[in-house]
Amino acid sequence: MTDFTEFGRVFTAMVTPMREDGSVDLEQATALATALLENGSDGLVVCGTTGEASTLEFEEERSLFRALLPICRAHGAALVAGTGSNSTRTAIDSSRRAETIGVDGLLLVVPYYNKPSQEGMYRHFRTIAESVTLPCILYNVPSRTGISMSAATQLRLGRDVSNIQGTKEASGDLDLIGAIIDGAPDGFRVWSGNDGDTLPILALGGYGVVSVVSHLAGRQVRAMIDGFLAGRRDEAAAIHRRLQPLTNSLFLEGNPVPVKYALNQVGFRVGPTRLPLVEPGEAARAAIDAALANSQIDLPAPV
Repeated sequence: MTDFTEFGRVFTAMVTPMREDGSVDLEQATALATALLENGSDGLVVCGTTGEASTLEFEEERSLFRALLPICRAHGAALVAGTGSNSTRTAIDSSRRAETIGVDGLLLVVPYYNKPSQEGMYRHFRTIAESVTLPCILYNVPSRTGISMSAATQLRLGRDVSNIQGTKEASGDLDLIGAIIDGAPDGFRVWSGNDGDTLPILALGGYGVVSVVSHLAGRQVRAMIDGFLAGRRDEAAAIHRRLQPLTNSLFLEGNPVPVKYALNQVGFRVGPTRLPLVEPGEAARAAIDAALANSQIDLPAPV
């Protein structure tokens, strides 16, 4: 079984490039993946929230996994497939199909809409993880799912299920995150799921980040984490502060609306979002443009 601790600390939660007619643009997806992996990312999370998984058809998701896997292999990088669902059976089917394609790991989101109990969440994730041999990362994002997975449930899963090897924590609850880190079994990692929380989570003992801002500032995110780990705390804090305005601008509207707009603005042709997501409003566009202009970030070359 692959161990996520081999994969590194910086994942980009990659957007799904689309053509103007709304179809998935695989050619541009491979170009973007290459740029991300050459600008600080250790791996990619594909078909997660930022990848608009909620509006993708299952075969579109699998076509992305197939197209991007060779890019990741060529860069020695990990491809983590978002295969979670609020239906346990659907998540099992998607996870098994992704495993057959050859992805390196799975991201499994807390079930949304149906609001299971903590016991329901435990059984959901355990059942999915035991249906595959791949490493699995839990994904706690209550702003999206309407419910939070407790530290106790995450730790129970980490202890009881050998291939549940970490969590992407986007709750913003540093007390909960600290409790997970404090009680984590050996090899269980915590990745920040909010760019603004990455440095605080590292300070608590977290491992890394599944990032959105790394689309634009991957080298800076990498430098912040490397600096912190090397004991250059002031340097890491300065990078964090410098990234804050850009990071904040990317969440003025529902992700990935702002980051797709920003990427298009700097020359990455990632196209539109799919309905029900639409282009950002005038105020958000102005704020993103200003953040880009004032970012003092050496943006990667457009593709």
